[in-house]
Order: sequence, then C-alpha cells, then structure tokens
Amino acid sequence: QVTQVESGENSVQVGGSLRLSCELSKYIRDLYCVGWLRQAPGKEREGVAAIDVEGSTNVAKSVKDRFSISFDTDKKILYLQMNNLKPEDTGTYTCAVNCAYGVHVLDRYGFWGQGTEVTVSS
Repeated sequence: QVTQVESGENSVQVGGSLRLSCELSKYIRDLYCVGWLRQAPGKEREGVAAIDVEGSTNVAKSVKDRFSISFDTDKKILYLQMNNLKPEDTGTYTCAVNCAYGVHVLDRYGFWGQGTEVTVSS
C-alpha cells in the first residue's frame, strides 16, 4: 500500500488552494510513472494527473487549468497542487504508482494509497 502523507487541513472554502503529498520512497521500482486519482461522493473514481520519470505530465481536462502535478525526485514525494478549488473537487484523493499505460491513461495503476479526504465548501 502506498503511504499518503496528510498535508494538513484538507478542508477549504471555494477558491482556496491545497497541496496534497504522497511519500513514495518505498516504491523505487515503480516510480517511472505515478499519479493521482480521485473519487467524488456517489461517483466513479477518475484519474486526475500523472507524471513520469522524464517529467512528462498529463492532467485531466476538467482540472487542467487549476491542478498541477510534480515529483520531488530527491525526497521521492509526489505532489498535487490544487488551486481555485470548487465544491465539485470534494472527494477522496489517492496517489498511485506504476501507471499501466504511461501518463496518457490517468486511471490505470499497479497499486495505490488509502486516500485522503478533501472538502471544498461554499
């Protein structure tokens, strides 16, 4: 299981920002491609963003102008920066490793973490 580090308070108001973190040092062999998934209440899980070892990224169209993904190669920490958050961004965010098809497919991974809750209130 991937360990997700809570980035503090994950409840914000509309328009606020959050940065999620995921510590991946235990998964050295699977870090060639990593990413984030999310699941809103009552909805299917969806891919949010992915990044590969060469730095190529892919971010879902629905959040592309507000979210960004990055990876600290020294610390082996994956980040998801979320800006201008909206109520529809509320859900469980999960980091994942070992992309099945590279950054181009956002919702297929070898394994993933336990998820962290994000709440955006108006």
